[in-house]
Amino acid sequence: MKYTGRVWKFGDDIDTDLIIPARYLTTSDPNILDGHCMEDADPDFVSKMKKGDIIVAGKNFGCGSSREHAPIAIKAVGISCVIAKSFARIFYRNAFNMGLPIFESPVLWDKVSDGDLITVDSDKEWAKKVDNGSATFPFKPMPPFMRELMNAGGLMSFLSRRQSGGMAK
Repeated sequence: MKYTGRVWKFGDDIDTDLIIPARYLTTSDPNILDGHCMEDADPDFVSKMKKGDIIVAGKNFGCGSSREHAPIAIKAVGISCVIAKSFARIFYRNAFNMGLPIFESPVLWDKVSDGDLITVDSDKEWAKKVDNGSATFPFKPMPPFMRELMNAGGLMSFLSRRQSGGMAK
């Protein structure tokens, strides 16, 4: 898959309370959570971003609680994927379970700015700035099972396809 969107850059240790504040955890409805995505990190984020845009973050993105609300909110608001130097372990797994494409790149954060237009190629595992010729910034290889979950659209879709015979068991 390829994704092209504007960069929304966040730093290190963006915890799940910054992604979706705890005051909104009375629901897991994506149509409610999307309006509050990244609200405590950037109060105007939802009004500024456009569907298909990309979050690029520093180290330990998604640290904090184990809530699945964080990747649900990011996906629901229309972010196409998240690229970070590293992810908190529970967020990493929750993102795949919820069908949010995520990628680890130790170098991309240092090479982009807010508003840069980038293209991500998940199959070739790289990103590049659209206006920067052919320079690509590689991702860490994704484990095969995680790639299967991502390609299926999340754990529930993966299991549903598997049960209906749409995937190898």
